[in-house]
Amino acid sequence: MSSTGVVEVRDVPDSARYEVTLDAAPAGYTAYMLRPGLIAFVHTEIEERFEGHGLASRLIAFALDDARGRGLAVFPLCPFVNEFIERHPEYLDLVPSEHRARFGL
Repeated sequence: MSSTGVVEVRDVPDSARYEVTLDAAPAGYTAYMLRPGLIAFVHTEIEERFEGHGLASRLIAFALDDARGRGLAVFPLCPFVNEFIERHPEYLDLVPSEHRARFGL
């Protein structure tokens, strides 16, 4: 099932996370740690009432696209982000090759 409302994703640097909303209602986030040249995704959470609408995938794709645009390497410490990269190999290049085995990629 995909969401039918207005989905927005944005980076909230003061909270060190990307947030996703559906029709302006907070729906979830992915938290990160930022280091020079690197972003490590540590936890992703979608509010239960918003599960099953594809919001987590939209959130992670946005965050990874943003990391690519900013020239950041990615450490997918969060299991959901790691699985997303497994399912979408177009993002594999964001994980430094010398660290891929650590993440099973």
